[in-house]
Order: sequence, then structure tokens, then C-alpha cells
Amino acid sequence: MLLPIAQSPPSTTHLDHASSAQSFATESSPSPAHDVQIASIGAETTVLRSRAWERLKFEVEYSRRQGTTANAYLIQSDRTALIDPPGASFTSIFLQAIQPYLEETPLDYIVVSHVNPNRMVTLAALLEQQPEAVIICSRPAAQAIEAAFPNGVANGKQVRIQPILPPLFNLDLGRGHCLQLLTIPTPRWPDGLCTYDPLSQTLFSDKLFGVHICDESLFDEQWRSLEADRRYYFDCLHATQTKQVEAALDHIDRLTLKCLAPGHGSLVRYSLSRLKDDYRLWCHQQRQQTLKVALLYASAYGNTATLASAIAQGLIHSDVAVELINCESVEQAELTRIVESSDGFIIGSPTLAGHAPVQIQTALGTVLSSAVKTKLAGVFGSYGWSGEAIDMLEQKLRDHNYRLGFETLRVRFSPQPETLQACAEAGIQFAQQLRKQKKKQVPRQAITEVQAGRTEQAVGRIVGSISVLTTRQGDHHSGLLVTWVSQATFSPPGIMMAIASNDAAQYLGQPDTPFVLNLLKEGRSLRRHFQPSSQSVSQSTSDFSQVEHRVADNGCLILDGALSYLECTVQGHIDCGDHHIVYAVVDAGDVLAAEGITAIQHRKSGSQY
Repeated sequence: MLLPIAQSPPSTTHLDHASSAQSFATESSPSPAHDVQIASIGAETTVLRSRAWERLKFEVEYSRRQGTTANAYLIQSDRTALIDPPGASFTSIFLQAIQPYLEETPLDYIVVSHVNPNRMVTLAALLEQQPEAVIICSRPAAQAIEAAFPNGVANGKQVRIQPILPPLFNLDLGRGHCLQLLTIPTPRWPDGLCTYDPLSQTLFSDKLFGVHICDESLFDEQWRSLEADRRYYFDCLHATQTKQVEAALDHIDRLTLKCLAPGHGSLVRYSLSRLKDDYRLWCHQQRQQTLKVALLYASAYGNTATLASAIAQGLIHSDVAVELINCESVEQAELTRIVESSDGFIIGSPTLAGHAPVQIQTALGTVLSSAVKTKLAGVFGSYGWSGEAIDMLEQKLRDHNYRLGFETLRVRFSPQPETLQACAEAGIQFAQQLRKQKKKQVPRQAITEVQAGRTEQAVGRIVGSISVLTTRQGDHHSGLLVTWVSQATFSPPGIMMAIASNDAAQYLGQPDTPFVLNLLKEGRSLRRHFQPSSQSVSQSTSDFSQVEHRVADNGCLILDGALSYLECTVQGHIDCGDHHIVYAVVDAGDVLAAEGITAIQHRKSGSQY
């Protein structure tokens, strides 16, 4: 795991330097390690950087303990707009810092790039001082803000909200400041918004292009020293949503830019092209990972989303690509595509009134119908009292024979630092289990494509369950390794097998012949006892001394180390070429190892086993 790096706050709270910026702090500041750095960055444009010199909170992206900044931007033209007020940790000191700027020109607009509970605290306090200000935000953000203010009223005043319609909205402040607001939704921030000022050629990019470092540098003159932290920030916030990030980059590339003004860290002026190129490179590298996990979640109060981010960090740290899916906003067809193309999936849910949200229940149905049973799965969630949704998810996946890559994570109320660490470790464990599983599924045959014709290669891609078929003739028990088995009928339940033409096939060709089909699980511990060295894999053996077994009701042997078994009776057969096709009905059966994965025979040629 990445280790935190400590950094101490400066010894002074007021600093003057070459950028003409100043720091603002008062005795009423919430912490001596908090201040606000104020500077002019363009025509009628001011940045107010609320700074925390120590780690602000325990979220994953702050784990390096280098502090952070929450950047707000004030544009004062014919009309005045504030872009992105900071979170609750800075409410008091920020309002004191901005108050002199609003004495003669009160706010006309407050642009909110995304909504979270922390920002709502500052927004409510700001509306108390600036009741006539109109909130400009995306439609999902408008819904969240409306829900936060009962009856649309804050402190006795009507809350005025102007939701914008995607993909573009113009907000004219006068004197050339005709702001272009771009909706940029992502799974983590479905209400995402960026704002472009064509006069200053500045993009106020919110979560894009930021970094969690608190220092005195207003701009990125020393950008090379930021490279590692920029990549860490990208991995924490954006590596799980590269598709949406690339779509945002396509929009941004159409803009003429002199400055990127992110929500955190230094403003980007000196490495503007380099940072955009880096974002594209990092997105490409995520797509090129050999393993991919779909991480599905819904979050009522943000706790489940925080857990999802922590798990994702463990996966990303293990070089696994992660596609974060907010089930509240994804289309079913897109969810199906993502799950089908992934190597494993993890699903998380809050518990609301004793149930999982409807979006999670719908997503679970999609997963169960589209994800093959060999995919590795995981479950996590948060709850206030009982956590039934988490138990339901786990039980449903177990009932459908999915194997879990880590112990189900159940978190009550808000996650603590040790909880997030456990989530990250669970992500690492999931990645390790995923690699082991994929390694087992690699074809083991040594035959090359040159040795097999194209038709045989195509036929060889047919896979089948590996099983041991046991029969009994008098007191003599025989075992036969078979790989060509499939279900043939539902009512009655029946199976079809291909058996090489030999004595065993002749015996199984007799109607009413009983046998037991022992379906094996991944691993060679059991099958090696029935694997012939140089003969056909359909050769039978009668040596059961090395394997634990018991007698089924039909007199044949059940192998205790199998994944499951079926007691069957032959109904008929067809003699075809060098094999016999045997059809049998299933009389009884049971699952012996609920956690196992069915062993599958992979071949490269259809001309041999």
C-alpha cells in the first residue's frame, strides 16, 4: 500500500510573496492549521484557496497527510459569481475572507460543480448572507440541494436554483465573462460540472487536474515535483472512471486554454498541455490492464461510496483496472456490457428500511443473469442498524454458486480510518484471488496453432466440465475421466456425454445402467488420480484407494472431494464415429463444495483431448 507522508504547517499565518497572494487567518479560525490564500489570477477573477496544512479528513485520497486546498473562484464583473465554495471545515474562515469582496457587489450567482454534505454546510451559511444569489448547478445537483432545504427555504428565504441542461449552458456576467458551463457526469460525481471563462481562457475544472498538497505555490512553476502526487490523485479519484474522463478531455480539447483552475492544489499554467496528455496516458494505461473488475454500488449518505473508493484503491494498487458503476445512474444495457466484459465484480449497498435500494436490486438481477458463475465476486456495504441488504447480496451470490474474493465487509455508520484500510486490503486480496483463478483457466495443452488446422482450432474452443464418471459391475468399481458433458433436458433433468469407443462405452450403452457423475472443481488434487499419462483421458481406472469416497444410493461411488455429484440412469445412446453419445436422466444429486468453481477443459485443437 502507499504510505502516508507527513508535512508540518508553516510557522506563520500571513505570508506575502511574488505572486501578490496573501493568506487570511483569524483567531476564530477552526484550526491554527487552516487559512485562506487570496490572489488575483486574471481579469476580475480572484482565487480564495482555503488551506489545510494537515490531513483534512480520513478519506482515501487524503491518506498522504500532505494537507490540501479547497479552491473557490470569484468573478466580479457586471454581475458577480462565486464558483465552488469550500466544505464545512472552512466555512467560518472562508466567509470571513470573502466578506470584504461582497460588501459593494453582492453575489448574483453561486456555481456549484458538485454537491456533497460538507459543501452544503458552507452553501447554507452563504445563502444566509447572500439570500438573493441564484445557485447554478446540474440537474442532479439541483435535486440534492432541493432535498437539503425543506420546502425550498433556507433561513426563512426562498432558495433560488437554476439547473442547467446538458451539455452546455451560458452564463453572461458582462464585459466578456460569458461563462460556459459543461456537464461532465461521472459515476462518482453524477452531478459533475466544469466552467469555462473565454475572456481569461480559464477552465474551472473542479475534480479534474487537481492534487492534494498544501503549499505556498499558487501556480505550478515546480510542476515536475508534482508528478507523483498528480498521478496518485488521478488513481484515487479518476482511475475507476476513465471512460468519462476521456469524454471530458475531448470536450476540454476544443477550448483555448491559458489556465486550469482545479478544486484542489495549485493552478495549472506551466504544465497545462503536459497534464492533459498525462491524463490521457493514465486512462490508456488503465484500459490496457489485463484484469478488470466491475465495482457496483449505490450510496444513500456517501458512506457506501467511500467504501467503494477504498476497495478500488486496493485493486488499482494491484494493477487491476476498475470500472466504478453508480447503479443510480447507469443504464441496464451498459451495466450488462460492463459485467460481461469484466473478470470479476464487487457489489455494495446501503440498507434502507431493512432493504437494499431498488437500484441495487435491479443491478443484482442484471448481474445474476449476465455474469458467468466462474467470475469472482465480492460484497460490501454500510448500514445504520441491521444491514439486511448486505446479507441479502451475499446470500444471493452464494445461492448462485459465485465464489467470494474476500470476506464480506459490513460497516456500521461512517467508516473510520482502520475500516478504509481494511477495504483497501480487501481490494488487494480480491486481485490476488483473481490472478490465481485466471492462472488456473489458462489452457495447459502444449499443442501449437501451427500443429492444428484452423477448423480444429475453432472446434477446440468448445469447453466442457471435467468430471469423473463412476460405475459398478458386481463388486468392481470403475472411474472414468470425462470432459464432454452438457445438460440436455430440463424435465426430466438430463445430461448428455461423449464417451470414447471402448469397454466403458459399451457398458454405458446399456439402458437403465446406473452411474454417478462427479463434477470436479478447479485444481488437480482429485483429477490426477484418474488422469492417464499417455492414453486417452477416457480410459477407466479402478483404483480408489487414494481418494475419499462413499457409496451412493444407486451403488456407484461419490467422490467426497468433488464439487457436486449426480446420480444418473442411462436412457439411450448413439454410436457415432469414434465416440458414443450417452443420454441419461438425473435421479438425485447434491453440491459438496459451495465455494468451488467448476473445472473446465480448455483445448487448442478439436482433433484430440
